[in-house]
Amino acid sequence: MTAHINEFRQRAKTSIADARLQGALEGATGHLRQARAESLADLPDVEALRDHFKEVRSATLARLAHHLETFERNALAAGAHVHWAGNAETACQIVIDIARQQGVTMATKSKSMATEEIRLNPALQAAGIQPVETDLGEWIVQLADEPPSHIVAPAFHMTRAQVAELFSKEAGKDLPPDDIPLLTSEARAILRQKFLASDMGISGGNIAVAETGSVVLVTNEGNGRMVTSLPKVHVAVVGIEKIAPTWDDAAVWLSLLGRSSTGQHLTAYTTAVTGPARPGDPDGPQEVHIVLLDNRRSHQLGTPYEEALQCIRCGACLNICPVYREVGGHAYGNPYSGPIGAVIAPLLFGLEAYEALPHASSLCVACLEVCPARIDLPRMLLQLRADEVDRRIIPWYERAAERGLAWAFTHPRLYDRGANAARFLGRPLFKDGHSAVPRKLNPAQQRRLPALAPRSFRQRWASGELEEER
Repeated sequence: MTAHINEFRQRAKTSIADARLQGALEGATGHLRQARAESLADLPDVEALRDHFKEVRSATLARLAHHLETFERNALAAGAHVHWAGNAETACQIVIDIARQQGVTMATKSKSMATEEIRLNPALQAAGIQPVETDLGEWIVQLADEPPSHIVAPAFHMTRAQVAELFSKEAGKDLPPDDIPLLTSEARAILRQKFLASDMGISGGNIAVAETGSVVLVTNEGNGRMVTSLPKVHVAVVGIEKIAPTWDDAAVWLSLLGRSSTGQHLTAYTTAVTGPARPGDPDGPQEVHIVLLDNRRSHQLGTPYEEALQCIRCGACLNICPVYREVGGHAYGNPYSGPIGAVIAPLLFGLEAYEALPHASSLCVACLEVCPARIDLPRMLLQLRADEVDRRIIPWYERAAERGLAWAFTHPRLYDRGANAARFLGRPLFKDGHSAVPRKLNPAQQRRLPALAPRSFRQRWASGELEEER
């Protein structure tokens, strides 16, 4: 999929008109926002911890090649195989080749945004290998043949009735939507058979610890441990930016990841995989393969977008974003949605194909305030808009408007005079504080634009009026 302006607007209109989806989005994101706030409040000095984490992530990216080489050396010493994938096609082919060498016909998967990014499931299916998602949310959207709509909660846009219908079809019998224990029991029974029949487990990697060559997975359902211990082969597809130099750095990462995503101090299961099973181990894979995925990540190093690589995929910016909370994840047209998706999707998949996403933001800065790594997403969204003008991606009249506004903002006296003139000349177009123009001429279409305030913020600030209100 792509996200051109008209495509994004059409998908957004459809989402906004869906009352069921609106209720699900507000309820789920509201719950996650509250859980995050309560969990972070338990930390004695959370702001200092976020500052420290920001320094760790920045310093790690500054020496990324060194840490990746350290990770590779220690992973090889632990008995794992390490592969380097420059793009999505190479990564998919590496996984397929490993599967074919082992005669694998079915692979169970743990939740992984990296495998969604490279579209591994369609590639496996085309190669005759059946992928089975085992995270409950991922399994639901796989049964529905839909992409995930949220980084952390991929199926929270669906109702119980929809899930029951999917499970009934898979189980071959009618399952009531109100009996949640029965639905989960049926899912558990079906997936258990998949685990036992699978010869390959595929996961992502929340963290790659260079100090020991370990891949860390966090899950809440235990399926990650099943994927990494039952099949004879485990393949982890990990973005090259997910490196933590030491376990101390990983500990800070984990303490902020759970709290920022679901409001948990730690997720229910934290699994560290360091090479294959050793002699005497009761279980574990005979082979461990780690695919280090670049896919244009290295292109961002040393650019104004390097900071985006500090993301730990917690989803906090999605839950706070007023745009995401209205349009949902599918409007973004790629696995990464919300403010972080609006930045990294154009970087990974091309700005020309995702030209609408830098504009899918109110620039309210709420995403910056909640990000555990303090990633300045609003700054990068503005930079992407500037790139669209420089590269002539948007139409000429929009480029002219962007350049005109940029010029006006850098000439405050002329800007004030222009605003005063617009305030005076625009009076006939407004009534009762809102636009009175016919709907066809209203640029906001569905809503009435507010009239310009009688006095600008700058004028009120200069007069001391705002100080008096305080």
